[in-house]
Amino acid sequence: MSEPAKSRLSIFGEFREFIARGNVIDLAVGVIIGAAFNDIVKGLVDNIVMPPIGLLLAGLDFSQMKLVLKAADPAKKAAEVAVQYGLFFNTLLRFLIVAWVVFLLVKLVNTIRRRDAAAPPKEPPAPTPQEVLLTEIRDLLQNRGAAASAAPAEKPPARRT
Repeated sequence: MSEPAKSRLSIFGEFREFIARGNVIDLAVGVIIGAAFNDIVKGLVDNIVMPPIGLLLAGLDFSQMKLVLKAADPAKKAAEVAVQYGLFFNTLLRFLIVAWVVFLLVKLVNTIRRRDAAAPPKEPPAPTPQEVLLTEIRDLLQNRGAAASAAPAEKPPARRT
């Protein structure tokens, strides 16, 4: 196999390994959930938050607020040129809501982490009776081995010829 072909295979292998890592999958899930959350917040701002605000401000519909720079000309089929600051205001409000929710989530996670760090460490469970018995046997065997190595070696009796 040629060197460029081996290089391509290793690149694809590395890419497959990169994609298979758990944190890349977690990131993808986060992006998908974030996109869905964005749709929810958009619906919240456009359909629930902005109508009462518009009603309080004499029936204004922020999504229709714009500064027309050049009116549309149907004869020339020219579109209107306008600065749509109402849509920008809706988008800004949407951003503030998302930022607030993310702030609250991070605050919640930090509170949980601090609480877990401040909690006393869990004590290991008491050993089972079988573990206690095995520990005693191990200690007895260690003591017997230590006593045998500490005692002077006996000389075998001399042989008579």
